[in-house]
Amino acid sequence: VKMSSMDLEKLKMTGAGRAIAVLTSGGDAQGMNAAVRAVTRMGIYVGAKVYLIYEGYQGLVDGGDNIKLAHWHSVTNIIQQGGTVIGSARCKAFTTREGRLAAAFNLVKKGITNLCVCGGDGSLTGANLFRTEWSSLLEELVQKGRITDTMAKQHNHLNIVGLVGSIDNDFCGTDMTIGADSALHRIMEIIDAIMTTAQSHQRTFVLEVMGRHCGYLALVSALASGADWLFIPEAPPQEGWEDRMCARLEGSRIKGSRLNIIIVAEGAVDIHGKPIPSTYVKDLVVKRLGYDTRVTVLGHVQRGGTPSAFDRILSSKLGVEAVIALMEASPTTPACAIGLSGNHPVRLPLMECVEMTKLVQTAMNEKRFDEAIKLRGGSLVKVSSIHIIFNQAHDLMILFFSVQIIKKEAKSKDFPAGVLRTTGTSTSFLTLPNKHMEKIVETIAKFNISALLVIGGFEGYEGVLQLFEARSRYDELCIPMCVIPATISNNVPGTDFSLGADTAVNAGCDKIKQSATGTKRRVFVVETMGGFCGYLATCTGIAVGADAAYIFEDPFNIHDLKTNVDHLTEKMKKDIQRGLVLRNEKCHENYTTDFIHKLYSSEGKGVFDCRVNVLGHLQQGGAPSPFDRNFGTKLGVRAVQWISERLTENFRQDRVFANSPETACVLGLNRKVIAFSPVTDLKAETDFEHRMPKVQWWFKLRPMLKMLAKYQTSFCEYVPGEIEHVTRRSISIDSGF
Repeated sequence: VKMSSMDLEKLKMTGAGRAIAVLTSGGDAQGMNAAVRAVTRMGIYVGAKVYLIYEGYQGLVDGGDNIKLAHWHSVTNIIQQGGTVIGSARCKAFTTREGRLAAAFNLVKKGITNLCVCGGDGSLTGANLFRTEWSSLLEELVQKGRITDTMAKQHNHLNIVGLVGSIDNDFCGTDMTIGADSALHRIMEIIDAIMTTAQSHQRTFVLEVMGRHCGYLALVSALASGADWLFIPEAPPQEGWEDRMCARLEGSRIKGSRLNIIIVAEGAVDIHGKPIPSTYVKDLVVKRLGYDTRVTVLGHVQRGGTPSAFDRILSSKLGVEAVIALMEASPTTPACAIGLSGNHPVRLPLMECVEMTKLVQTAMNEKRFDEAIKLRGGSLVKVSSIHIIFNQAHDLMILFFSVQIIKKEAKSKDFPAGVLRTTGTSTSFLTLPNKHMEKIVETIAKFNISALLVIGGFEGYEGVLQLFEARSRYDELCIPMCVIPATISNNVPGTDFSLGADTAVNAGCDKIKQSATGTKRRVFVVETMGGFCGYLATCTGIAVGADAAYIFEDPFNIHDLKTNVDHLTEKMKKDIQRGLVLRNEKCHENYTTDFIHKLYSSEGKGVFDCRVNVLGHLQQGGAPSPFDRNFGTKLGVRAVQWISERLTENFRQDRVFANSPETACVLGLNRKVIAFSPVTDLKAETDFEHRMPKVQWWFKLRPMLKMLAKYQTSFCEYVPGEIEHVTRRSISIDSGF
């Protein structure tokens, strides 16, 4: 349900006279602080009073100084911090009627009738019960003389919105929960470190990760690390798994591997429901194979550390949407949870999601494991299938992160659908094909190449488009062609994300924060890469809490620059530590990074000093993020399956001949579906001059960036979340990592 522009403009002041409280409950999760920041600032932006409730439900029950009025700068410089600065605590008192009565009294005293709770399903269930009992709680408070009848009438309804904070990603209805991506970052950092010592000593490591009831972290980290074996609660191993696992480990060593990685979710069980401890797995390997084997239990380190860029952006999106949902809520509006569906926030019926989540555990308790893993979501099914494929045939394919040509080793009829053994040749395109078409055609004929897989950026897409358009002149180009988008600029048409973009945003966040934190009254002007595409600048800007992010797609002039300088000047006069301004490398022909640096330096003289930082190719370096590792693996598998199918379909008269538009595609993620888009269909959607799509989904994040930086921007630019039902989409998710 979309609101009109007029409704959105009215919403900007509907918070006047209203009060919102935000609390974090249950286990902490990285990104909770970003959510608290977003709720606080968005609430203030729409004119409401915002209260921070310290120590979760315990603080709500105890009241007093645990419920504090927030101002804009109460949440300054917390977006990059892990944990939750307002605290979280288990609260037995809130599970009792008397405890909830005290909580209701504390809220009414402050005039609070809107509550945002960030926590797991238990915390959100408690919030819904609180809302359901609200009227009777107020009646009891009136009867006991603790509040007046007038106060009860003024606060006769409590609006509840939930944000799911859980590193396990175990809440049905949302692609991702707050903290899950950051937990994967911690796990992968540890696995990468362990691999070095494992290779040095030819060891086997058994890693135990969190997940008592959900195997998401174990499954995705296993795929991202190329683990040899995996145990998760939803998919217990069949009888005889000990023999199969040991044979797998032994086979890996015979092929020359110096290490083995086994990942065990803490809630792993066998088909009879008996726990599989990590120590049992270790002892089994030592007894059967005699390998030097160690156990590492990751524990709470998975909850710690700096939140990833994804979690900062996710929490910001969900927090902003939570405030809008509270402002729109009426006495008849059901309590909702704000979730993520294909990069966009959605409003989900809270208890419908909770009940669906409980169904998963019921299915597992009753040993209906196939049903449990389907209820978790389509993505978990697909990732699980991919891991099984790699366990069975880890030499299925080789991915090259550059432009490569696939050479088929034999006729396509010799390969079953979905399986294609490929090798790369020495040929690659250093320039676009049109300049070397004759040479390319000659190479394809010389090596009898029957399919082409291109892993690259905008040039990869444009190159395949040129090859497709040359098919009418060269039969040799009538072969299946597939583009896997891989560029930190994220400027390839036909996909929401390109390989490397998530890693680049994370790299930018880390370096910017290292420079800026701890400085006094200093503004950093930071230049990001991206060509003409402002994805990196915008997403990094949201993730670091930037004051402004200048990009080509959002035109600006000298008046806008002066307004931003004045805004920062006023901010610094209030003893704020630092300011951050991001500039995309090609955002403006004349307003260069040096110009903006000098402008800010001159106008801010006497109030703040200014520094400049050009991130450059730093954004292209470092280890790939968990998202990029898994996204790349997923795209690689789908690409090989697609090529195999096209080879089979288009094999005629002892050769491959594929000339339809559907045989030259970009493989990308669109909203929440991985799909193949014909390159010729994408031509009308592409700005070739500036090398990017004409319409980009992330541009809708720009109003949020400005609002959370306290700029007066038109609220009608913000696109609110849609209303969805978990039963309709619980097994259709294809994008969650």
